[in-house]
Amino acid sequence: MHIDFGNALSTETTHGVSEASLQRLDERVVRAHDRIETGIEDREFGYACLALPEDTDADAIREAVAGFDPEAVLTVGIGGSSLGADTITAALGLEGHYTLDNIDPQYTRRLLDRLPLSETLVNVVSKSGTTAETLANFLVVREAMADAGVEWTDRTVVTSGDSGPLVELAETHDLPTCRVPEGLPGRFSALSPVGLLPAAALGGDIEAVLEGGAEGRASLEPSLFDCPAYAYGAVSYALEQRGATTNAFVPYAEDLEPFGEWFAQLWAESLGKDGLGQTPARALGVTDQHSQLQLYRAGRKDKLVTLVRPRERTDIDIPETNVEELSYLGGETLGELLDAEFEATEASLVAAGQPNVRIEIDRLDAHGVGELLYGMEAACILAGELSGVSTFTQPAVEWGKRAARGLLGAGEFEEAEAVKDKTVRRVE
Repeated sequence: MHIDFGNALSTETTHGVSEASLQRLDERVVRAHDRIETGIEDREFGYACLALPEDTDADAIREAVAGFDPEAVLTVGIGGSSLGADTITAALGLEGHYTLDNIDPQYTRRLLDRLPLSETLVNVVSKSGTTAETLANFLVVREAMADAGVEWTDRTVVTSGDSGPLVELAETHDLPTCRVPEGLPGRFSALSPVGLLPAAALGGDIEAVLEGGAEGRASLEPSLFDCPAYAYGAVSYALEQRGATTNAFVPYAEDLEPFGEWFAQLWAESLGKDGLGQTPARALGVTDQHSQLQLYRAGRKDKLVTLVRPRERTDIDIPETNVEELSYLGGETLGELLDAEFEATEASLVAAGQPNVRIEIDRLDAHGVGELLYGMEAACILAGELSGVSTFTQPAVEWGKRAARGLLGAGEFEEAEAVKDKTVRRVE
C-alpha cells in the first residue's frame, strides 16, 4: 500500500497540516505504535485483528466449504458480518456472492425469488448467534428453501463464536462451521472466516488475501514517515483536528465500491465517540465527479478527500472516431482516461483549497485487497489511539439495539421508553 499526503500539506492548501506539526505528532505515533504492538502480541480485544494474517487458518475455512460447488453464496449477516466478505469477493471479481444484511422485506423477497436456492450455499454469520436481524433473515431463508423443496441443512454453513443459538443449531443438524475468533469486533473481522469464507466457496485465493495482510503487518514501523497505514491514520487525525470533520472516501475502481462501504463502517463506528470522529462520505470515481465534486470544491472546507486506486489494471482501447470533438479520445485507453480524471480531480481539489490524500495498491487482486484491508484497520486503530477514544466499542449502536428489542417484547429495556416518548408534529 502506498500513501501520498502531499496534497494535505499546508504548503499546498491553507486547510492542510504542516510538516512541522506532523514531525511533532510523530512522537505520539511512536508511543501509539508501542501500544498497538503490545496489543497484537497479547491478542488483546480489538488489537487481535492485526494478528489475523498469522492466526487465520485458511485450511479450516476450505474444509468448511468442502463438497460445495455453489452457483451462489448468500451471506446472511449484518455490518461487519457481511461488508468484509462483500469487499473481498468484489475485489477478486468473484460473481455469485449475495448478502442479506438488511431486513427490507421487499428486497428480501425479490432476492430469494431470483436465487437458484438448490445451488446456493447459505452462509449465516453472527458471532453471538443472537443478532436479531440476522436470525430473522435466516428464518425467512430457511422457509423459502423448504418451500422450494430444498433441504436447508444440506446447503448451510454457520460462522459464529464458541457458543450461542447458532452453534447449538449447527451441532443439532451437523452443519459445517467456522469459528469467529475471540477478541474481534465485527468490523475488524474481514481477514478472518467472517470475510474469507464466501470467497473460498466461490474459488477465490484466500491464501493470497492473507499474504497481502501479512505484508501490511510487516510494514508497521514506529513512524508515520515510514509506515503507509500510520501515515494515513495520523494525517486523517491531524486534519480532523483542523476542522476536516468529513472524510469523503472515493475509490477509482468499480470493484472497490464495497470497500468504500466497509471503510465507512470501520471509520464511523470506531472513531465516532466523545464528540469526535470524521463522518465518512462514500463516493465512486469517476461517477461522482459529476455530482459530489461540486460540494468538495465549492462547499465548506470541512473535508478530507481520500482517493483510492490500483496502479495497474487491465485496459480497453478507445476506438477512433470521426467526431471532431471526440477525436482526442481515439488511440487512448479507458485506463488512461481514468488516470487523467483521477489526477485532474486531485489537482482541482488542491486548487480549491481542499486537502486530499492518495491511497494506492499495486494491483486490485487478492494480495492487494488483503494489504488494503489490513492497512485501513491499522490506520483506524492509530487514529483512535491519537484521539484517545475507545476504538473497539460501539455503545451508541448498542443503545438502538436495546430499544428495538424492548419494542419487540424481548425484555424490559428503558431505551424503548424513549421511543414511546417521541414528539409528533406531522404535516400530511
